[in-house]
Order: sequence, then structure tokens, then C-alpha cells
Amino acid sequence: MQIRCNNCPRQCNALRSESENIGGICKSALLPKIAKVSLHNWEEPCISGTKGSGTLFFSGCSLKCVFCQNYNISQENFGKRVSTQRLAEIFREIEASGAHNINLVNPTHYFWAIEQALNIYKPKIPLVYNSGGYDLPENIKKGIFDVYLMDLKYINNETAFKYSKCDNYTDFAFNAIKAAYELQNEPIFDENGILQKGLIVRHLILPQHTNDAIKVIDWFKENTPNAILSIMSQYVPMYKAEEYKTINRQITKREYDKVLNYVSDKKLSHVYTQKRTSSDAKYIPDFNLDGIEKASF
Repeated sequence: MQIRCNNCPRQCNALRSESENIGGICKSALLPKIAKVSLHNWEEPCISGTKGSGTLFFSGCSLKCVFCQNYNISQENFGKRVSTQRLAEIFREIEASGAHNINLVNPTHYFWAIEQALNIYKPKIPLVYNSGGYDLPENIKKGIFDVYLMDLKYINNETAFKYSKCDNYTDFAFNAIKAAYELQNEPIFDENGILQKGLIVRHLILPQHTNDAIKVIDWFKENTPNAILSIMSQYVPMYKAEEYKTINRQITKREYDKVLNYVSDKKLSHVYTQKRTSSDAKYIPDFNLDGIEKASF
């Protein structure tokens, strides 16, 4: 099978077959590459809970973030390709493990394969769409997923281009997040506090970009006020961050407190914040192909 792919905002018209990508920004074939399948305990509490989130880390990416902590899979494309049949089997194995949900990390460029796998097997536990926010609103509007865990990385396209080589990030992220909010505009939790349906908007604070973080909070308050806001302090300079003086360090306590104080003043209904100790490379997963050929839970 071959398609001309315009299935993400890049609209690069790449020629994608099951095993090749010609001319595409994401460098990904139609069949997905996966770097790890595991029970993940470091997501928001309503996602990881006590049993863990059944997480698939997809390889490749349509963004080119210079500070990506997962660069060896997102930019260097480390991983193993699987069929849509195998992807469906992985869904079933995660469900059997007792995980709270199935968490698809960086799924945007594999939307076609995920749809095919879900036609083979639709899990009975929540399906989490965990994306960088750079999505086509029409894909989000299909309503395939139960929980939308979406980044709002930037509040303007100038910063997006500087750090992610993307000059239309906010044009699509704003609309994609609002599309998810139209589907899930009020979080629904089970009796154990695990999110069953809803939208979480994440923002990672970058050094020297606290004013941008404050603008993100304002945007959230105006556009998705009943969703869950997750303010993240886990930034560690990785990959090519050393080439950019503004982001070649962790955020300071003063920077973080400034943002937290602003969040508090907004009196939002649902907010998560991280401890600054989260800014540690030890929390970056070991991408070792676990769980791809056979469940290892």
C-alpha cells in the first residue's frame, strides 16, 4: 500500500508505504515504529494511578524540537516496525496487564495505523491520545479516543519555529485542542480518580520563557476552562539545547514560582503541577524495545 500523506499539519505530501517514507518530515513509514511498551508511572496521577499507564512510545515525529528528551526515538527514529495486527495485539496485552489505560505517546503521524488497529481490536479501557498538540483538528474531531493529553508547547509561532522548526504550530495546536475540548469538555473520573474521559493540556516551562507560560495559562482559561491544566517543570536541556543560550539550563525556582503563583491566582478547577525535582534525566525512559515482540509486563 502507498499513500500521499498530508495527515498532519506539515502537509508535506510524502510518499509513504508500509516500510518507506520519501520526502516526509516525520521520516516514518505507514506501519508504526515503536521504541518501548511499558507500564508508565510518571504521568499525571489521574493517568498513571496505582497500576500504571500502559504506554506505547512511537518513533519519529512531525516536530523537530531542539530540546527533545526523547530525541533518539523522535529524531533518530530508533524503534521496531510492527504490523497493524501486532499493534492491535499490543492493545489487548496492555489491557490484560491491568493497566488503567492505553497511552499512545506521539501518535500524530501514525493516525492511519492506529485507526486500522482499532478496527481489529477496540480496547475496553480508556485510550489516551498523548500528542505534541500539532494535530489536524479534523483528525481529533473523529472522536476515536477517550482522553486527550495534548501539549500546548508555544503561544506564538516565532518561538515554535525557533525551537521546533515549525512556523504554524499555534495555528493548528489552538484549533486541535479546542476540537478535543468540544468532545471532552468536562473530565470524568472513575471511583479511584482515574480519568475515563477528558482533556489535559500540558505546558512545559522553558527557561527564560515564563511570560509565554503565563500567556498559555490565559489561553487555557479563556478557551478550555473546564479541562485539566498540567504545568510541567521537568525541562532538562537535551539534544541540541546547548546550541541555544536561552534554554541551555533548567528552570530556576524563581521562574517556577512565578508561574505557579499566576496559576493559583486564576483559581482553575483542575490543575496539576510538578515538583522541581522532576527535572532529572533519570526519569527519561530507557528505550529498549521492551514489550514490542511479546508483552513484558
